[in-house]
Amino acid sequence: MNQITKLFEDQRVRVMDRQGEPYFVLKDLCEILGLGQVAGVKRRLEKDVILNHPLQTAGGTQEAVFVNEDGLYDVILESRKPSAKRFRKWITSEVLPSIRKTGGYVSNEDMFIQTYLPHADEQTQLMFKSTLKTVREQNEKIAVLQPKGLFADAVSASNGSILIGDLAKLLKQNGFDTGQNRLFSLLRDQGYLIKKRGANFNSPTQKAMDLGLFRIKETAVTHSDGHVTINKTTKVTGKGQQYFINKFLQQSAIE
Repeated sequence: MNQITKLFEDQRVRVMDRQGEPYFVLKDLCEILGLGQVAGVKRRLEKDVILNHPLQTAGGTQEAVFVNEDGLYDVILESRKPSAKRFRKWITSEVLPSIRKTGGYVSNEDMFIQTYLPHADEQTQLMFKSTLKTVREQNEKIAVLQPKGLFADAVSASNGSILIGDLAKLLKQNGFDTGQNRLFSLLRDQGYLIKKRGANFNSPTQKAMDLGLFRIKETAVTHSDGHVTINKTTKVTGKGQQYFINKFLQQSAIE
């Protein structure tokens, strides 16, 4: 397991690469996010996001608590510090993409050389720097198109139309920090759901239906006295999932 250390606003973040999956030292996250004791945060996390593993420190090898990427987002959501949003963006836009591309976090070509090829001759270092620069520039171009790939994956995994609450989960998985209530509010404010309270409150607007973003599922309910009523449930279509994930992630990137 490869250990990587980086600084976020002068505070360290130690990351372990375990079979291609990053694990973060929970103590570092708690300090950056102002969450207090590690033990308390650990108790609130699901067991499957936690890994206990030896960590190399200045004082020798010590047992430490790590969390995977899912656990990382759960921890970030607990923080009330204004810097939590900056930290999340730093992790998702710099650290994680770099780990997945190189197997370790590097912020530029020089750092890669210093980290992995410190004893190589000058010609070899120059060759690697040139190659890394080309790869970085290509990746920057690909990054513009990357959201569409994420959205396609989200839609294919959703198995057709989903509830708005499930859309909130998809958005969160793709980096847009929202809950179900906030998403309902955003959709109302931006004209996709009806604002006026009444029988049609939170139903899709005509504009949203014309765009094919929602469908209405009707379910017949037979009551004890024999009369039948129709329950209507708003569901987000596959097209709607792709549309909203694109829209809200791009909006989040601008903020």
